[in-house]
Amino acid sequence: MPRVFSGIQPTGEVHLGNYLGAVRRWVHDQHEFDSIYCVVDLHAVTLPQDREVLSSKTRELVALLVAAGLDPEVCTLFVQSHVPEHAQLGWLMECTAAFGELRRMTQFKEKGDRADFTSAGLFTYPALQAADILLYDTDRVPVGDDQRQHLELARDLAERFNSRYGSTFIVPEHAIAPVGARIMDLQEPTRKMSKSVDAPQGTLLVLDPPEVITKKIKRAVTDNDGEVRYDPEAKPGVANLLSILAGITGGDPAELADRYEQYGPLKADTADAVVEALRPLQERFSELSSQPQEVDRIIARGAAKAQALAAPTLAKAMLAMGLLPPT
Repeated sequence: MPRVFSGIQPTGEVHLGNYLGAVRRWVHDQHEFDSIYCVVDLHAVTLPQDREVLSSKTRELVALLVAAGLDPEVCTLFVQSHVPEHAQLGWLMECTAAFGELRRMTQFKEKGDRADFTSAGLFTYPALQAADILLYDTDRVPVGDDQRQHLELARDLAERFNSRYGSTFIVPEHAIAPVGARIMDLQEPTRKMSKSVDAPQGTLLVLDPPEVITKKIKRAVTDNDGEVRYDPEAKPGVANLLSILAGITGGDPAELADRYEQYGPLKADTADAVVEALRPLQERFSELSSQPQEVDRIIARGAAKAQALAAPTLAKAMLAMGLLPPT
């Protein structure tokens, strides 16, 4: 069975774009692939974090992923910092990557320009991201367009390491979801929905109450010509609503457009579909939030499963590089 790996940072709030573009696909893939999913808290600290908030958000994100449908009995779900092999292989990848490669990473430029403090970790974290993937002999990595560059670096580092030291790592392939992978901001539909942007009215959070979801969608920006059609360039607001509805229902946005003559019914149906799709997730999350010991048990079991897979890969890489194995 091919192995899939993906990760998500415990920062900000999980929004509908995360859910449709990543999390819901993970839920499906866990039954089709040997699936490994990681809450990447080490990546989170490349930017300054409040320690209490980070701890709380990490546990909350694990609970939310389980509530969304990830089954710890089927997939491997764990917290990155609980498996020290990530940091260890991350160093080997830093020593395999070239300075120029890391400097060309567009996300470093974007985040560095916005940050008051730019850590060395923010510069080198694509090497850690490569280690995250390569540790598990990963075959496929579901990524969005904004992460394609980082996966290409992971592939390059795997090939370079293999060329220098002998066959050690599987070179992973990417997999991009065809529908619902790019949900835009409801108020600025030319910008991707993001948990890092202060735009509460344009972002649908998966834990938003039903009445809040409905209000945000009904206030979504459209245009003045009144025609419902799927045209992301000319009609980005309308196209975004159709993409959301298609992502929720599994339909085709262009075909869905033919069902509507006015924006009002489109917004109403989209709101109803989102509310109903998120209802079981929100109910299960509420249950898990009242059972912190169960969440901690899930985290501990996931770390043990992940480490059993990661340790042999790290040992193989260290031996290939010439590092003396411990006695």
